[in-house]
Amino acid sequence: MIDIRGLSYFVAQVGNLGDWQCYAEDVLGMPTSPAPGGALYVKMDERPFRMLVVEGDSPRYLASGWELAGEKAFRSAIAHLEAKGIEWQAGSAEEIEQRGVQALAIVVDPAGNRHELSWGHRSDCLPFVSPQGVPRFLTGDMGLGHTVLPAPNFDATLAFATEVLGFEVSDIFNFRPDPSAPATRIHFLHCANARHHSLALAEYPVPSGCVHVMVEVDSMTEVGRAHDRMQAHGVPLSATLGQHLNDRMTSFYMKTPSGFDLEYGYGGLQLDWAEHSAFEFTRVSIWGHDFSAGRQ
Repeated sequence: MIDIRGLSYFVAQVGNLGDWQCYAEDVLGMPTSPAPGGALYVKMDERPFRMLVVEGDSPRYLASGWELAGEKAFRSAIAHLEAKGIEWQAGSAEEIEQRGVQALAIVVDPAGNRHELSWGHRSDCLPFVSPQGVPRFLTGDMGLGHTVLPAPNFDATLAFATEVLGFEVSDIFNFRPDPSAPATRIHFLHCANARHHSLALAEYPVPSGCVHVMVEVDSMTEVGRAHDRMQAHGVPLSATLGQHLNDRMTSFYMKTPSGFDLEYGYGGLQLDWAEHSAFEFTRVSIWGHDFSAGRQ
């Protein structure tokens, strides 16, 4: 199996990089800097970036960057892909430079989601200094947070995530807005870190290429301050404040300039996978999280 350690970064596209710069600095509380190739880095911790934003015609999510432990793990991942008959593409010199890694392998799952496998991130040893005074985001060996991707051809995409990429199921949700209708499946998946899930797959198409990404702060106060900044800057709310049942995250959701949602939360579960039993939960949240707010 491929030994993925966490969500190292994601790549988003937007028509005007200035929109993401303002959103990151003024709302998320994350500093930005120019990236190679005329792109934008968004910084969350001591690494140069955790979000890479490129300019393009259509706002959307482009790729998920998954971190491997080292060169040996990377070579093992390539061997696994080839043994499974999975097509992969080596990252170009420009992509490797832009992502700041030693090597890059690109695969596309059956739903069309792009996954970038890499090892050896580049460090500039510069501290995280939030323009909004956010003390820190919870990253480190748990990665930047999680991403939820569309998987309309669910069975094939789930099999790719588990049998090729090496994720394991944390828990499942069968969404039934109409009790008589077939369930829409959402599976939450973990990798080699304690975060409840680093990836989730949702059984429906999403025009922006992503349902949402999640970032986590270390206090409820910072969630509230971000909520205030969202309102002050007129960012559309996607879901009201609430607490999820499965990972216990207290959070709200808002739109990004690239069209997908961002969950800003606190208090997510960190688990010992040797002791965890996967389960099905029957409601999204213990309280709150009114997603109709995003349709008003």
